[in-house]
Amino acid sequence: MNVRLYERGDGVGGTWYWNRYPGARCDSESMYYSFSFLEDLEQEWHWSERYPGQPEILNYLNTVTDRLDLRRDMVFSTAVTAASYDEDAKRWLVDTDTGVHLSTRYLITAVGCLSTANRPTLPGEESFVGDTYHTGAWPHEGVSFVGKQVAIIGTGASGIQAIPEIAQTAEHLTVFQRTPNFTIPAENRPMDPEFEAEWKANYREWREKGRVSRAGIPYDASDKLVLEASEEDRLETFEQAWGRGGFVFTFGTYADLVMNMEANNVVADFVRGKIDSIVKDPVVAAKLKPYGYPFGTKRLPLDTNYFETFNRENVSLVDISAEPISTVTSDGIRTTEGDYQADIIVFATGFDAMTGPLFNIDIQGKGGVKLKDKWSAGPYTYLGVSTAGFPNLFMITGPGSPSVLSNMPVSIEQHVEWIDDCIDHLRHGENDTIEATEQAEQEWTAHVNAIASKTLYPKAASWYMGANIAGKPRVFMPYIGGVGNYRKKCDEVAAHGYEGFDLTASS
Repeated sequence: MNVRLYERGDGVGGTWYWNRYPGARCDSESMYYSFSFLEDLEQEWHWSERYPGQPEILNYLNTVTDRLDLRRDMVFSTAVTAASYDEDAKRWLVDTDTGVHLSTRYLITAVGCLSTANRPTLPGEESFVGDTYHTGAWPHEGVSFVGKQVAIIGTGASGIQAIPEIAQTAEHLTVFQRTPNFTIPAENRPMDPEFEAEWKANYREWREKGRVSRAGIPYDASDKLVLEASEEDRLETFEQAWGRGGFVFTFGTYADLVMNMEANNVVADFVRGKIDSIVKDPVVAAKLKPYGYPFGTKRLPLDTNYFETFNRENVSLVDISAEPISTVTSDGIRTTEGDYQADIIVFATGFDAMTGPLFNIDIQGKGGVKLKDKWSAGPYTYLGVSTAGFPNLFMITGPGSPSVLSNMPVSIEQHVEWIDDCIDHLRHGENDTIEATEQAEQEWTAHVNAIASKTLYPKAASWYMGANIAGKPRVFMPYIGGVGNYRKKCDEVAAHGYEGFDLTASS
Protein backbone atom coordinates (compact mmCIF):
# COMPACT_ATOMS: atom_id res chain seq x y z
CA MET A 1 0.00 0.00 0.00
CA ASN A 2 1.06 3.59 -0.54
CA VAL A 3 1.29 5.52 2.73
CA ARG A 4 1.82 9.20 3.39
CA LEU A 5 2.07 10.80 6.80
CA TYR A 6 1.53 14.57 7.00
CA GLU A 7 3.00 16.41 9.98
CA ARG A 8 2.75 20.12 10.71
CA GLY A 9 6.07 20.14 12.60
CA ASP A 10 9.38 19.89 10.80
CA GLY A 11 10.28 16.63 12.56
CA VAL A 12 8.89 13.60 14.34
CA GLY A 13 8.12 13.37 18.03
CA GLY A 14 4.54 14.56 18.45
CA THR A 15 4.07 15.93 21.95
CA TRP A 16 7.82 15.59 22.55
CA TYR A 17 8.53 17.71 19.48
CA TRP A 18 6.35 20.59 20.68
CA ASN A 19 6.64 20.49 24.48
CA ARG A 20 10.24 21.56 25.10
CA TYR A 21 9.61 23.77 28.11
CA PRO A 22 11.98 23.55 31.08
CA GLY A 23 11.31 20.40 33.09
CA ALA A 24 9.28 18.63 30.38
CA ARG A 25 9.34 14.98 31.35
CA CYS A 26 7.19 11.86 31.02
CA ASP A 27 5.41 10.57 34.11
CA SER A 28 5.42 6.97 32.91
CA GLU A 29 8.65 5.24 33.80
CA SER A 30 11.31 4.94 31.11
CA MET A 31 11.45 1.15 30.89
CA TYR A 32 7.83 0.88 29.77
CA TYR A 33 7.43 4.25 28.01
CA SER A 34 8.68 2.81 24.74
CA PHE A 35 7.58 0.64 21.84
CA SER A 36 7.37 -3.12 22.17
CA PHE A 37 7.82 -4.09 18.52
CA LEU A 38 11.58 -3.45 18.26
CA GLU A 39 13.13 -6.14 20.44
CA ASP A 40 16.69 -5.34 19.36
CA LEU A 41 16.31 -1.65 20.18
CA GLU A 42 14.70 -2.26 23.57
CA GLN A 43 17.77 -4.29 24.51
CA GLU A 44 20.23 -1.74 23.09
CA TRP A 45 18.57 1.43 24.36
CA HIS A 46 19.73 2.86 27.67
CA TRP A 47 17.44 5.29 29.47
CA SER A 48 19.44 7.54 31.76
CA GLU A 49 16.71 8.25 34.35
CA ARG A 50 13.71 6.65 36.01
CA TYR A 51 11.45 9.11 34.16
CA PRO A 52 12.61 10.15 30.69
CA GLY A 53 13.06 13.83 29.89
CA GLN A 54 11.87 15.44 26.65
CA PRO A 55 15.26 15.51 24.87
CA GLU A 56 15.85 11.82 25.57
CA ILE A 57 12.39 10.77 24.39
CA LEU A 58 12.73 12.85 21.22
CA ASN A 59 16.10 11.22 20.55
CA TYR A 60 14.50 7.79 21.02
CA LEU A 61 11.65 8.59 18.62
CA ASN A 62 14.07 9.85 15.97
CA THR A 63 16.09 6.65 16.38
CA VAL A 64 12.97 4.52 15.89
CA THR A 65 12.05 6.55 12.80
CA ASP A 66 15.48 6.04 11.27
CA ARG A 67 15.70 2.38 12.28
CA LEU A 68 12.46 1.71 10.38
CA ASP A 69 13.33 4.07 7.47
CA LEU A 70 10.05 5.92 7.87
CA ARG A 71 11.05 9.41 6.70
CA ARG A 72 10.60 8.45 3.05
CA ASP A 73 6.83 8.30 3.69
CA MET A 74 6.65 11.46 5.83
CA VAL A 75 5.87 14.99 4.68
CA PHE A 76 6.87 17.60 7.26
CA SER A 77 5.90 21.26 7.75
CA THR A 78 2.52 20.43 6.26
CA ALA A 79 -0.78 20.58 8.13
CA VAL A 80 -3.92 18.78 6.99
CA THR A 81 -6.66 21.41 6.96
CA ALA A 82 -9.67 19.53 5.60
CA ALA A 83 -10.88 16.06 4.70
CA SER A 84 -14.19 15.24 3.02
CA TYR A 85 -15.66 11.88 2.10
CA ASP A 86 -16.56 11.27 -1.56
CA GLU A 87 -19.43 8.78 -1.38
CA ASP A 88 -19.33 7.90 -5.07
CA ALA A 89 -15.61 7.18 -5.18
CA LYS A 90 -15.58 5.84 -1.60
CA ARG A 91 -12.45 7.86 -0.92
CA TRP A 92 -11.34 10.68 1.33
CA LEU A 93 -10.32 13.95 -0.34
CA VAL A 94 -7.70 15.69 1.78
CA ASP A 95 -6.41 19.29 1.67
CA THR A 96 -3.24 20.70 3.21
CA ASP A 97 -2.00 24.17 4.04
CA THR A 98 0.72 23.85 1.39
CA GLY A 99 -1.79 23.45 -1.43
CA VAL A 100 -1.39 19.70 -1.77
CA HIS A 101 -4.65 17.85 -2.50
CA LEU A 102 -4.85 14.08 -2.33
CA SER A 103 -7.25 11.18 -2.49
CA THR A 104 -7.01 8.20 -0.14
CA ARG A 105 -9.06 5.11 0.63
CA TYR A 106 -8.22 5.13 4.35
CA LEU A 107 -7.76 8.16 6.58
CA ILE A 108 -6.08 7.69 9.97
CA THR A 109 -6.02 10.59 12.42
CA ALA A 110 -2.95 10.32 14.63
CA VAL A 111 -3.30 13.90 15.81
CA GLY A 112 -2.72 13.27 19.50
CA CYS A 113 -5.05 13.96 22.42
CA LEU A 114 -3.15 17.01 23.73
CA SER A 115 -1.90 18.90 20.70
CA THR A 116 -4.24 21.89 20.39
CA ALA A 117 -3.07 24.56 22.80
CA ASN A 118 -5.56 26.34 25.04
CA ARG A 119 -4.19 29.87 24.81
CA PRO A 120 -6.47 32.37 26.56
CA THR A 121 -6.48 35.92 25.27
CA LEU A 122 -6.01 38.50 28.01
CA PRO A 123 -7.04 42.14 27.72
CA GLY A 124 -4.12 44.47 27.10
CA GLU A 125 -1.80 41.79 25.70
CA GLU A 126 -0.93 43.95 22.72
CA SER A 127 0.66 46.50 25.05
CA PHE A 128 3.10 44.00 26.63
CA VAL A 129 6.67 44.74 25.51
CA GLY A 130 8.16 41.49 26.77
CA ASP A 131 8.04 37.95 25.37
CA THR A 132 5.18 35.45 25.72
CA TYR A 133 5.33 31.67 25.36
CA HIS A 134 3.00 28.69 25.63
CA THR A 135 4.45 25.51 27.12
CA GLY A 136 2.89 23.47 24.31
CA ALA A 137 4.71 25.39 21.56
CA TRP A 138 8.10 26.06 23.12
CA PRO A 139 10.93 27.60 21.04
CA HIS A 140 13.40 24.95 19.90
CA GLU A 141 16.31 27.19 20.74
CA GLY A 142 15.15 27.45 24.35
CA VAL A 143 14.46 30.49 26.52
CA SER A 144 16.82 32.15 28.99
CA PHE A 145 15.27 33.34 32.25
CA VAL A 146 18.51 34.62 33.77
CA GLY A 147 17.96 38.01 35.35
CA LYS A 148 14.33 38.09 34.21
CA GLN A 149 11.08 38.82 35.98
CA VAL A 150 8.85 35.94 34.91
CA ALA A 151 5.11 35.40 35.23
CA ILE A 152 3.64 31.94 34.66
CA ILE A 153 -0.10 31.42 34.33
CA GLY A 154 -1.37 27.93 35.15
CA THR A 155 -0.54 25.21 37.63
CA GLY A 156 -1.54 22.07 35.76
CA ALA A 157 0.89 19.33 34.79
CA SER A 158 3.05 21.53 32.52
CA GLY A 159 3.19 24.38 35.02
CA ILE A 160 4.06 22.02 37.87
CA GLN A 161 7.02 20.72 35.86
CA ALA A 162 8.17 24.13 34.59
CA ILE A 163 7.86 26.22 37.77
CA PRO A 164 10.71 24.59 39.76
CA GLU A 165 13.03 24.81 36.74
CA ILE A 166 12.27 28.43 35.86
CA ALA A 167 12.65 29.47 39.50
CA GLN A 168 16.26 28.29 39.55
CA THR A 169 17.46 30.98 37.11
CA ALA A 170 14.82 33.72 37.06
CA GLU A 171 15.40 36.86 39.11
CA HIS A 172 11.81 36.50 40.27
CA LEU A 173 8.97 34.14 39.34
CA THR A 174 5.33 35.01 39.97
CA VAL A 175 2.95 32.07 39.74
CA PHE A 176 -0.64 32.89 38.85
CA GLN A 177 -2.83 30.05 40.11
CA ARG A 178 -6.55 29.72 39.50
CA THR A 179 -7.11 26.22 40.91
CA PRO A 180 -4.66 24.48 43.26
CA ASN A 181 -3.63 21.06 42.01
CA PHE A 182 -2.97 17.78 43.75
CA THR A 183 0.45 16.48 42.81
CA ILE A 184 2.60 13.65 44.08
CA PRO A 185 6.39 13.32 44.04
CA ALA A 186 8.07 11.59 41.12
CA GLU A 187 11.22 10.69 43.05
CA ASN A 188 13.13 10.76 39.78
CA ARG A 189 16.69 9.44 39.86
CA PRO A 190 19.39 8.00 37.59
CA MET A 191 18.54 4.62 36.13
CA ASP A 192 19.50 1.73 38.40
CA PRO A 193 21.65 -0.69 36.30
CA GLU A 194 20.28 -3.73 38.12
CA PHE A 195 16.70 -2.60 37.58
CA GLU A 196 17.41 -1.99 33.89
CA ALA A 197 19.02 -5.43 33.49
CA GLU A 198 16.05 -7.12 35.18
CA TRP A 199 13.63 -5.41 32.82
CA LYS A 200 15.63 -6.28 29.72
CA ALA A 201 15.77 -9.91 30.79
CA ASN A 202 11.99 -10.03 31.30
CA TYR A 203 10.66 -7.51 28.78
CA ARG A 204 8.11 -9.84 27.19
CA GLU A 205 6.51 -10.60 30.55
CA TRP A 206 6.39 -6.93 31.54
CA ARG A 207 4.96 -5.92 28.18
CA GLU A 208 2.15 -8.44 28.49
CA LYS A 209 1.34 -7.29 32.03
CA GLY A 210 1.05 -3.73 30.74
CA ARG A 211 -1.32 -4.75 27.94
CA VAL A 212 -3.80 -6.38 30.30
CA SER A 213 -3.47 -3.87 33.14
CA ARG A 214 -5.82 -1.05 34.12
CA ALA A 215 -3.69 1.82 32.86
CA GLY A 216 -0.98 0.27 30.70
CA ILE A 217 1.37 0.21 33.68
CA PRO A 218 2.78 -3.28 34.36
CA TYR A 219 2.57 -3.20 38.13
CA ASP A 220 0.08 -4.98 40.34
CA ALA A 221 -2.81 -2.78 41.45
CA SER A 222 -3.94 -2.91 45.04
CA ASP A 223 -7.27 -4.47 45.93
CA LYS A 224 -7.25 -3.13 49.50
CA LEU A 225 -9.83 -0.56 50.58
CA VAL A 226 -9.08 2.60 52.53
CA LEU A 227 -12.24 2.30 54.57
CA GLU A 228 -11.33 -1.20 55.73
CA ALA A 229 -7.84 -0.19 56.90
CA SER A 230 -6.91 1.18 60.30
CA GLU A 231 -5.67 4.73 60.57
CA GLU A 232 -2.21 3.40 61.40
CA ASP A 233 -2.15 1.17 58.32
CA ARG A 234 -3.38 4.00 56.09
CA LEU A 235 -0.64 6.34 57.26
CA GLU A 236 2.07 3.72 56.82
CA THR A 237 0.82 2.77 53.35
CA PHE A 238 0.59 6.37 52.15
CA GLU A 239 3.96 7.32 53.63
CA GLN A 240 5.71 4.40 51.94
CA ALA A 241 4.07 5.15 48.60
CA TRP A 242 4.85 8.88 48.90
CA GLY A 243 8.49 8.03 49.47
CA ARG A 244 8.66 5.67 46.50
CA GLY A 245 7.15 8.27 44.21
CA GLY A 246 5.17 7.80 41.03
CA PHE A 247 1.72 6.39 40.38
CA VAL A 248 2.20 3.62 42.90
CA PHE A 249 0.64 6.19 45.23
CA THR A 250 -2.68 5.84 43.39
CA PHE A 251 -2.52 2.33 41.89
CA GLY A 252 -0.55 0.55 44.58
CA THR A 253 -2.16 1.79 47.79
CA TYR A 254 -5.94 1.36 47.79
CA ALA A 255 -8.53 0.44 45.19
CA ASP A 256 -11.29 2.82 46.28
CA LEU A 257 -9.51 6.19 46.11
CA VAL A 258 -11.50 7.47 43.12
CA MET A 259 -14.57 5.31 43.72
CA ASN A 260 -15.73 6.42 47.15
CA MET A 261 -15.89 10.00 48.41
CA GLU A 262 -15.19 9.06 52.02
CA ALA A 263 -12.10 7.11 50.95
CA ASN A 264 -11.05 10.00 48.72
CA ASN A 265 -11.26 12.45 51.61
CA VAL A 266 -8.74 10.32 53.50
CA VAL A 267 -6.10 10.49 50.78
CA ALA A 268 -6.86 14.16 50.01
CA ASP A 269 -6.30 15.08 53.65
CA PHE A 270 -3.00 13.19 53.61
CA VAL A 271 -1.74 15.16 50.59
CA ARG A 272 -2.92 18.47 52.04
CA GLY A 273 -1.03 17.57 55.21
CA LYS A 274 2.10 17.04 53.12
CA ILE A 275 1.72 20.54 51.67
CA ASP A 276 1.54 21.96 55.20
CA SER A 277 4.71 20.09 56.17
CA ILE A 278 6.66 21.20 53.07
CA VAL A 279 5.64 24.84 52.55
CA LYS A 280 6.98 27.06 55.33
CA ASP A 281 4.60 30.01 54.94
CA PRO A 282 1.16 28.87 56.18
CA VAL A 283 -0.58 31.51 54.06
CA VAL A 284 1.08 30.20 50.89
CA ALA A 285 0.43 26.60 51.96
CA ALA A 286 -3.25 27.36 52.38
CA LYS A 287 -3.41 28.76 48.83
CA LEU A 288 -1.73 25.64 47.44
CA LYS A 289 -4.08 23.15 49.11
CA PRO A 290 -6.77 21.84 46.72
CA TYR A 291 -10.40 21.71 47.77
CA GLY A 292 -13.65 21.43 45.88
CA TYR A 293 -12.89 18.36 43.78
CA PRO A 294 -11.78 14.80 44.59
CA PHE A 295 -8.14 13.77 44.64
CA GLY A 296 -7.00 12.11 41.41
CA THR A 297 -9.98 13.19 39.30
CA LYS A 298 -8.06 15.90 37.50
CA ARG A 299 -4.86 15.05 35.67
CA LEU A 300 -2.57 14.02 38.54
CA PRO A 301 0.97 15.27 37.87
CA LEU A 302 4.21 13.89 39.24
CA ASP A 303 6.48 16.65 40.49
CA THR A 304 10.05 17.33 41.45
CA ASN A 305 10.31 19.92 44.23
CA TYR A 306 7.10 21.69 43.23
CA PHE A 307 5.86 22.59 46.70
CA GLU A 308 9.44 23.16 47.90
CA THR A 309 9.83 25.84 45.21
CA PHE A 310 7.39 28.10 47.05
CA ASN A 311 9.90 28.34 49.91
CA ARG A 312 12.29 30.24 47.64
CA GLU A 313 12.62 33.99 48.19
CA ASN A 314 12.39 34.66 44.45
CA VAL A 315 9.00 32.94 44.05
CA SER A 316 5.58 34.38 44.86
CA LEU A 317 2.08 32.97 44.44
CA VAL A 318 -0.96 34.90 43.26
CA ASP A 319 -4.40 33.37 43.74
CA ILE A 320 -6.34 34.66 40.75
CA SER A 321 -9.57 33.13 42.03
CA ALA A 322 -9.36 35.75 44.81
CA GLU A 323 -7.74 38.53 42.76
CA PRO A 324 -8.54 37.96 39.07
CA ILE A 325 -6.31 39.23 36.28
CA SER A 326 -7.78 42.45 34.99
CA THR A 327 -5.32 43.35 32.24
CA VAL A 328 -1.84 42.89 30.86
CA THR A 329 0.24 46.05 31.04
CA SER A 330 3.35 47.04 29.13
CA ASP A 331 5.57 45.63 31.87
CA GLY A 332 3.55 42.88 33.50
CA ILE A 333 0.16 41.74 34.77
CA ARG A 334 -2.40 43.71 36.73
CA THR A 335 -4.92 41.99 38.99
CA THR A 336 -7.78 43.51 40.92
CA GLU A 337 -5.37 43.87 43.85
CA GLY A 338 -2.13 45.11 42.31
CA ASP A 339 0.56 45.08 39.62
CA TYR A 340 3.15 42.34 39.06
CA GLN A 341 6.17 43.08 36.90
CA ALA A 342 7.21 40.66 34.17
CA ASP A 343 9.70 40.57 31.31
CA ILE A 344 8.36 37.19 30.20
CA ILE A 345 4.88 35.68 30.44
CA VAL A 346 4.56 31.89 30.21
CA PHE A 347 1.15 30.39 29.50
CA ALA A 348 0.96 26.91 31.05
CA THR A 349 -2.73 26.77 30.26
CA GLY A 350 -2.98 23.31 28.74
CA PHE A 351 -4.95 22.07 25.77
CA ASP A 352 -8.33 21.66 24.15
CA ALA A 353 -8.10 17.94 24.83
CA MET A 354 -9.12 14.99 22.68
CA THR A 355 -11.73 16.62 20.42
CA GLY A 356 -9.84 19.87 19.83
CA PRO A 357 -7.15 18.36 17.57
CA LEU A 358 -9.80 16.63 15.44
CA PHE A 359 -11.87 19.80 15.17
CA ASN A 360 -8.80 21.64 13.92
CA ILE A 361 -9.33 19.73 10.70
CA ASP A 362 -12.54 20.37 8.77
CA ILE A 363 -13.62 16.71 8.60
CA GLN A 364 -16.84 16.07 6.65
CA GLY A 365 -18.40 12.61 6.35
CA LYS A 366 -21.31 11.29 4.36
CA GLY A 367 -23.81 13.92 3.29
CA GLY A 368 -21.31 16.65 4.07
CA VAL A 369 -21.91 16.28 7.81
CA LYS A 370 -19.11 17.93 9.77
CA LEU A 371 -17.55 15.96 12.61
CA LYS A 372 -17.66 19.10 14.73
CA ASP A 373 -21.43 19.36 14.23
CA LYS A 374 -22.05 15.68 14.86
CA TRP A 375 -20.15 15.96 18.14
CA SER A 376 -21.67 19.30 19.17
CA ALA A 377 -23.08 17.72 22.35
CA GLY A 378 -19.98 15.61 22.96
CA PRO A 379 -18.11 12.90 21.08
CA TYR A 380 -19.90 9.77 19.90
CA THR A 381 -17.61 6.93 18.87
CA TYR A 382 -17.49 3.18 18.64
CA LEU A 383 -14.50 1.97 20.64
CA GLY A 384 -12.94 5.41 20.31
CA VAL A 385 -11.63 4.35 16.91
CA SER A 386 -14.56 5.02 14.58
CA THR A 387 -17.69 7.16 14.31
CA ALA A 388 -20.87 6.52 12.33
CA GLY A 389 -21.21 8.41 9.07
CA PHE A 390 -17.46 8.57 8.48
CA PRO A 391 -16.43 5.40 6.60
CA ASN A 392 -12.77 4.32 6.57
CA LEU A 393 -11.88 7.02 9.09
CA PHE A 394 -9.84 5.64 11.98
CA MET A 395 -8.93 7.57 15.12
CA ILE A 396 -5.88 6.61 17.18
CA THR A 397 -6.59 7.07 20.91
CA GLY A 398 -9.83 8.89 20.14
CA PRO A 399 -12.58 9.82 22.62
CA GLY A 400 -14.15 6.71 24.08
CA SER A 401 -10.86 4.82 24.33
CA PRO A 402 -8.47 4.66 27.34
CA SER A 403 -6.13 7.19 25.65
CA VAL A 404 -5.10 9.82 28.23
CA LEU A 405 -5.85 7.50 31.16
CA SER A 406 -3.26 5.06 29.86
CA ASN A 407 0.47 4.73 29.44
CA MET A 408 0.21 6.11 25.92
CA PRO A 409 2.59 3.82 23.95
CA VAL A 410 0.56 0.80 25.08
CA SER A 411 -2.74 2.26 23.87
CA ILE A 412 -1.24 3.73 20.70
CA GLU A 413 0.26 0.37 19.74
CA GLN A 414 -3.01 -1.41 20.42
CA HIS A 415 -4.95 0.96 18.16
CA VAL A 416 -2.34 0.85 15.41
CA GLU A 417 -2.34 -2.97 15.41
CA TRP A 418 -6.15 -3.15 15.49
CA ILE A 419 -6.46 -0.67 12.60
CA ASP A 420 -3.76 -2.51 10.64
CA ASP A 421 -5.56 -5.84 11.09
CA CYS A 422 -8.86 -4.22 10.15
CA ILE A 423 -7.52 -2.79 6.89
CA ASP A 424 -5.93 -6.15 6.11
CA HIS A 425 -9.31 -7.83 6.72
CA LEU A 426 -11.04 -5.37 4.37
CA ARG A 427 -8.54 -5.90 1.56
CA HIS A 428 -8.47 -9.67 1.72
CA GLY A 429 -12.23 -9.87 2.21
CA GLU A 430 -12.78 -7.70 -0.86
CA ASN A 431 -14.53 -4.93 1.05
CA ASP A 432 -14.38 -1.26 0.16
CA THR A 433 -15.46 0.36 3.40
CA ILE A 434 -16.04 -0.12 7.09
CA GLU A 435 -18.25 2.16 9.16
CA ALA A 436 -19.51 2.03 12.74
CA THR A 437 -23.26 1.52 13.04
CA GLU A 438 -25.25 4.13 14.90
CA GLN A 439 -26.54 1.51 17.33
CA ALA A 440 -23.04 0.27 18.22
CA GLU A 441 -21.86 3.84 18.62
CA GLN A 442 -24.74 4.78 20.90
CA GLU A 443 -24.33 1.67 23.02
CA TRP A 444 -20.57 2.14 23.39
CA THR A 445 -20.89 5.84 24.27
CA ALA A 446 -23.56 4.99 26.85
CA HIS A 447 -21.20 2.36 28.30
CA VAL A 448 -18.32 4.87 28.48
CA ASN A 449 -20.55 7.32 30.34
CA ALA A 450 -21.99 4.65 32.65
CA ILE A 451 -18.54 3.44 33.70
CA ALA A 452 -17.37 7.01 34.35
CA SER A 453 -20.47 7.75 36.44
CA LYS A 454 -19.52 4.98 38.87
CA THR A 455 -16.36 6.90 39.75
CA LEU A 456 -15.63 10.34 41.19
CA TYR A 457 -14.09 11.65 37.96
CA PRO A 458 -17.17 13.54 36.71
CA LYS A 459 -17.22 15.54 39.95
CA ALA A 460 -14.16 17.54 38.86
CA ALA A 461 -14.16 20.39 36.35
CA SER A 462 -11.27 18.81 34.46
CA TRP A 463 -10.07 18.79 30.88
CA TYR A 464 -11.21 15.15 30.82
CA MET A 465 -14.66 16.74 30.95
CA GLY A 466 -13.83 19.61 28.60
CA ALA A 467 -14.30 22.04 31.49
CA ASN A 468 -11.20 24.12 30.65
CA ILE A 469 -12.68 25.28 27.34
CA ALA A 470 -15.52 27.80 27.32
CA GLY A 471 -18.65 26.41 25.66
CA LYS A 472 -17.34 22.86 25.37
CA PRO A 473 -19.86 20.16 26.36
CA ARG A 474 -19.24 18.68 29.81
CA VAL A 475 -18.78 15.02 28.93
CA PHE A 476 -16.21 12.58 30.33
CA MET A 477 -14.33 11.72 27.16
CA PRO A 478 -11.86 8.86 27.84
CA TYR A 479 -12.82 5.26 28.64
CA ILE A 480 -12.11 4.46 32.28
CA GLY A 481 -12.91 0.76 32.19
CA GLY A 482 -9.28 -0.26 31.89
CA VAL A 483 -6.71 -0.90 29.17
CA GLY A 484 -6.98 -4.69 29.54
CA ASN A 485 -10.80 -4.77 29.44
CA TYR A 486 -10.82 -2.42 26.47
CA ARG A 487 -8.32 -4.55 24.54
CA LYS A 488 -10.46 -7.64 25.20
CA LYS A 489 -13.54 -5.86 23.83
CA CYS A 490 -11.72 -4.70 20.69
CA ASP A 491 -10.37 -8.21 20.07
CA GLU A 492 -13.87 -9.69 20.47
CA VAL A 493 -15.30 -7.20 17.97
CA ALA A 494 -12.68 -8.19 15.40
CA ALA A 495 -13.04 -11.92 16.10
CA HIS A 496 -16.80 -11.69 15.43
CA GLY A 497 -16.29 -10.23 11.95
CA TYR A 498 -16.09 -6.63 13.15
CA GLU A 499 -19.35 -6.74 15.04
CA GLY A 500 -20.97 -3.30 15.27
CA PHE A 501 -19.57 -2.21 11.91
CA ASP A 502 -21.11 -2.17 8.43
CA LEU A 503 -18.78 -3.48 5.73
CA THR A 504 -19.50 -2.87 2.04
CA ALA A 505 -18.36 -5.29 -0.65
CA SER A 506 -16.04 -4.08 -3.40
CA SER A 507 -17.86 -2.87 -6.50
